[in-house]
Amino acid sequence: MDDVALPFESYGLSHRGRVREHNEDNYLILPRSGLWLVADGMGGHEAGEFASATIVEHLSTIGIASSAPDLRARFEDRLIGAHDEIRETSQQHGVTIGSTVAALLAMDGRFACLWSGDSRVYLVRHGVISQISRDHTEVQELLDRGVINHTEAQDWPRKNVITRAVGVGEDIVIDYQHGELQPGDIFVLGTDGLTAHVSDDEIETVVNSTGAQAACEALLSKVLERGATDNVTVVIVRVRDELARLQTAGPVNPDRGTGT
Repeated sequence: MDDVALPFESYGLSHRGRVREHNEDNYLILPRSGLWLVADGMGGHEAGEFASATIVEHLSTIGIASSAPDLRARFEDRLIGAHDEIRETSQQHGVTIGSTVAALLAMDGRFACLWSGDSRVYLVRHGVISQISRDHTEVQELLDRGVINHTEAQDWPRKNVITRAVGVGEDIVIDYQHGELQPGDIFVLGTDGLTAHVSDDEIETVVNSTGAQAACEALLSKVLERGATDNVTVVIVRVRDELARLQTAGPVNPDRGTGT
C-alpha cells in the first residue's frame, strides 16, 4: 500500500504490560476504509481476548463506504453483530464477557468518534489536547453528580468499574462526537492501560514532537517504565496537509505494531 497517497499517517501498538500474563486488548487500523479503533476486553484472559478480538473481526469487514453516513451505518451494524456474538457466548458460559471500544471514523473531510466504556479518544488540534470521549465509569458518574472531586477520584476504590461495554446488557449503547477534520489534527486512541500511567499533558507533548510510530513507541515506553499494571494499547492518527485534496478509499489488514 502506498501510504503517501492517503491523507492519514497512522500507527498502533499493543502490549500485555508488566503484570498481566495475557493481552486482552486489540486494535484495528483501516485507513482506506476510514476506521481506527482500540478495544479492551474483560471477563478473564481468554474471555476478554475473545471479546476484543470479536469486535476487531466484525469491524474488519467494514469495506469501503459510499458516504460518511454509510460509513457510520456500516460501523454500527458490525458493532451490533459483535455485541450479539459476545453476549451469546457470555450466556452460554454463564459469565460476564465484554469489551470497551473507542473508534475514529473519517471520510469526506469529516470525523466521528464513537465509544463505549473507558477507552479514550483524544484530539490534538493546533498543539492543544482535548478529550473527545467521556468515560463510561462509576467514578465519572460520581464526578458528574458532584459527589466526589477530581482529587478524590484519583484514589477512588471502584475507579476502574465501567458502566458500559460491548457485549454487556441486552442493547448496545454508544456515545459519539463528530466534526470537521483539519490538516494537522492528531487523534490518539488508547485503552485505560495508557491513561493510567501517562497524563494528558504528556500525551500532548509526545504527539506534538514526533510522527505517529515514534509517538506510539514513546508512550508505550513511558507506560512500561512506570510499571504497566495493565495491558496497554495506543493508536495515533495524524491528518496530513494533503487532506484538502485527498480522500480515503480501499481496505487494509491490521496487525499489531503496524502503521499506515
